[in-house]
Amino acid sequence: MIYLLVFLLILLIVAIYFCVKFALIIINIQQTIEESLDILDEKYAIISNILNIPIFYDSKEIKDVLKEIKGVKDAILYIAQKLTNKETDQNDEFDVVIEEKITATRGDKSDDSQQ
Repeated sequence: MIYLLVFLLILLIVAIYFCVKFALIIINIQQTIEESLDILDEKYAIISNILNIPIFYDSKEIKDVLKEIKGVKDAILYIAQKLTNKETDQNDEFDVVIEEKITATRGDKSDDSQQ
């Protein structure tokens, strides 16, 4: 009977050790994700401000760069939405729109390289 209690005590200590270890890992990952979201928010605001500046040069290259920046802006927003993991019907519709924009941007890029 005592052997069983000692075995269970050792098993309990091992289980508590791994529970604490995994809890610390989860807390570190959560902090990293929160910091990443803060950085994404800052970059999203900067890119939005850049895109609001009117351009006076009608070059194809500049328009392509602006299109790529808009694609990056949409990708940042998409990543932030996925990381926050808010499940609503509106977000599902938003995900579809963003995925289509990202795919369209990739498709335009591959079409330009083939020409």
